[in-house]
Amino acid sequence: MGIGNRKTAPAAALALTLSVASLAAAAIGNLGFMSPAMGEPAALTKKQSDALNTYNNSRSNFEQILAQRRAQIISKQLPNLPGQALYLARNNMMSAYKDLTDALPSRIGGPNKYGIPPAYFSVDNEPLLDEYRRLFDIMQAPPASAQHSDTPFKDVVDLGTAIARARGLDAANAEAAGRISLGLFFAETNGNQNIGNARSNKYKGSLQSGVSEDQSGQRKWAAIKKQIAAFDPALNARDDREEARAGNLDRRYNHWTAVRDALMNAHADIFPQVPAIVKTLPDPIDQMKLFELIQIIPSPTRSALGSRNLVDYRISDPRIMGYLRNNSMFTFGQADRAKTSATFREILDAMWLFNEKFERALSKFDEIKKQSKR
Repeated sequence: MGIGNRKTAPAAALALTLSVASLAAAAIGNLGFMSPAMGEPAALTKKQSDALNTYNNSRSNFEQILAQRRAQIISKQLPNLPGQALYLARNNMMSAYKDLTDALPSRIGGPNKYGIPPAYFSVDNEPLLDEYRRLFDIMQAPPASAQHSDTPFKDVVDLGTAIARARGLDAANAEAAGRISLGLFFAETNGNQNIGNARSNKYKGSLQSGVSEDQSGQRKWAAIKKQIAAFDPALNARDDREEARAGNLDRRYNHWTAVRDALMNAHADIFPQVPAIVKTLPDPIDQMKLFELIQIIPSPTRSALGSRNLVDYRISDPRIMGYLRNNSMFTFGQADRAKTSATFREILDAMWLFNEKFERALSKFDEIKKQSKR
């Protein structure tokens, strides 16, 4: 599940020329430990030196894989699942940087444009993450047959809101469901339509569904279609047009049907709990995170919602913790990876890589609301 905007880069974009040796020299030069007498950097402890070397090596490896993927794109010789090694290399670099800043707190720098906590990411590495996003954009580009929408964000909000109304929510809570749905679109695809998946051969489309999930969503939509038509005939007419347009196409590659079916499959049954969720988690970003967890760890999230205390519900199953780590939670640095359990409050807090996406979703949602009032 890659990240990126739709802007691609020329082949020369990966002119990332820092060598491991120069990185090490620069890092040591910026450690901030100066001998008062000599005016020279103080010697590192073995732990600090090991952490620095590990970080430099992981950064160099990330650079190399970025360059390799760019060359493979140019030569049209990408391997299967080309994003997986790239994703792991990014994680390894961030993990090694966290271990470095744990050993050398003076290495924690300023904020970065991605909103990643500075203890996990150096602002100097922004160009690497920029290229990472550009490569995922290319590797996950929609097929030529994909059917785009001219109003992709509004579609998500309209569908989420209508489904929530059909599930019995009042106007205010249905609006919250529409906002949450838009957050899912950004979380799954960075707000890009109909994309593939460079890390999986199973999940595709605007909300990254598998075939069985999409088919389940189609059946559930058919069961409420007449109900929605009764209170929103315009949306129902749009649905009829999109169905006719899709024909025999994989419904995951029509933006409208992909979003519709994904929401029906995984989230429609949870929408009746939105009022209680909003009360428990008043922060809209926390609400989006919770619904994203239904994508990642559905059964434990449903169990947590059914408990008496959502935020304190604890996950201890190593398999579930593994799923979280595979989705960038508790995976950066030795201290994070040592965790064997976590409450849902801790899980929500660990989802900081999603924050920037959800903030953009909120901004887009506000924009849609303003346009609808004109």
